[in-house]
Amino acid sequence: MRSCLIKSCRFICLILTLPLHLMEITGLYGMYKRLFPLLAYNITFSYNDKMHKTKRDLFRNLGTFANTDGTLRLLEIGCGSGANFRFYPYGCTVICTDPNPHFEKYLRMSMEANKHLTYETFMVVSGEDMEKVEEGSVDVVVCTLVLCSVRNVQEVLQEVRRILKPGGAFYFLEHVESDPSSRTFFFQHVFEPLWYYLGDGCMITKKTWRDIEAAGFSELHLKHIEAPKVSRMIRPHIMGYSIK
Repeated sequence: MRSCLIKSCRFICLILTLPLHLMEITGLYGMYKRLFPLLAYNITFSYNDKMHKTKRDLFRNLGTFANTDGTLRLLEIGCGSGANFRFYPYGCTVICTDPNPHFEKYLRMSMEANKHLTYETFMVVSGEDMEKVEEGSVDVVVCTLVLCSVRNVQEVLQEVRRILKPGGAFYFLEHVESDPSSRTFFFQHVFEPLWYYLGDGCMITKKTWRDIEAAGFSELHLKHIEAPKVSRMIRPHIMGYSIK
């Protein structure tokens, strides 16, 4: 019965989002893609404050993947406005990638605020297609709140394994589908059609942990957490790192 209720409510939400769907088909939604980086940039401050301890703990051991000369070359998929820069170790070289070119203005602002890092380049590419990045050329790949909006999570993870050096690490922090018995699960499935448009393609019912577990990494450190003080819809998170 609960399943039928979810489907019925989701259908109503789909009907209500038809104008947004038409905007996407006709190309008018592209205007929102220009606005979204500004919204994301402002939301970043609040999210980072709430998740400061979580991110600090996640990136605490980044330095262990540095080379013998102390250098660390890191690529971030979906860097957005540079929300993670403050957590990267001093002297780290960062390659920034994002499919939305309109993030660059806000990315430059974060670069100015985090001069302890060296920035190599900003590439407008999707996580599924990073052919500009050489195979086995980076020590660490970082991906936070990105896999929810990519077309194909498995293809992104294949690219991650391709560009990582042997022994390199993939760090992740992603919101995921809630436990099926929870109220959050209900709201996630009902309101996902609306969230998709507000979040620039974000899907809130992905079981991303399954893709990471099946990606073929030699070692995986993954845990499920409840993100503190964030919207109930995206409170269930996974975090951790895997080693090639």
